[in-house]
Amino acid sequence: MAVQDRFGNPIIPKRHDAYPARVNDLGRDLELRLVRYFTVVAAHQHFGRAAAALHVAQPALSRQIQRLERYLGTRLLDRTPQGTRLTPAGRTFLPRAQALLQAAREAERAVREQARTERIAIGYVEDLVITAAVRELRHRHPDAEIATRHLSCREVGALSDKRVDALIARAPLPLAAEDVFTTPLYEEPRMLVVPRGHPLADRASVTAEELADEEAAPCPFETAVWASYRILGAGVPPIESYEDKLELVASGMAIAVLPVGDRRSSLRPDLVTVPVEGAPPSQIVLVSRKDDPNPMIRNLRLAAKAVLAAPPP
Repeated sequence: MAVQDRFGNPIIPKRHDAYPARVNDLGRDLELRLVRYFTVVAAHQHFGRAAAALHVAQPALSRQIQRLERYLGTRLLDRTPQGTRLTPAGRTFLPRAQALLQAAREAERAVREQARTERIAIGYVEDLVITAAVRELRHRHPDAEIATRHLSCREVGALSDKRVDALIARAPLPLAAEDVFTTPLYEEPRMLVVPRGHPLADRASVTAEELADEEAAPCPFETAVWASYRILGAGVPPIESYEDKLELVASGMAIAVLPVGDRRSSLRPDLVTVPVEGAPPSQIVLVSRKDDPNPMIRNLRLAAKAVLAAPPP
């Protein structure tokens, strides 16, 4: 028969080996550090050995286990002359504690792996300005590592040898179609660049047919320059840079056909631009290695199409 007090209420004996069933009495969430301490003590079945493995003092470890037990409202470990042993509650909690720690490790690993993959090097060439695309990509992925690299004629292999992960350039490119994935971004009409005083300088426009006999001195990643043999009857010397090309045009030794978006020639007062009719437009594309698993390439593609697909006139 249950013992009653003088008012007739049953008296329940206190259990001195258990904590009150009051969950989260510290007003905090369950700490993974305490869970890990518990699993180490359970593995060693001895507070001293567990403390040595964890590089903490044994009294401090005991206090942390007591904190965990208070949080859960029950005793997890019993001390014995030989060390410690799990209580029934401890045996119930142990596999769940191990699963919790494993889930935390997997979550950390996934995040770190994602952080490693959020990295991209973007190559760009000649007169192209990719600032808007890079800014949009950084806005969408603020934690990503985004680098840009200007490429010259001598760096046509930068994409193939993985110095860059993606390339924004003008088509066509000296890359095998089966090796790359190409995304068209936008097109620009072309213009003729000639020195002041040139016979074509005062024209409202010229046609592509009028320039058909000019001989090109191209660079794979630069705008081609055409030598005006009909005027000079002489060849074009080796060209090392874009500035050399403009100097060649300004000196009257060549003419150039550039995309209208290339404003560099307009910085020189000794050069004149004339619209070209009937010439195929300059195509700006984004190119990446086919089957590259880097997710930032797709992110760049989306950002570039959002802000570059319709450039201002």
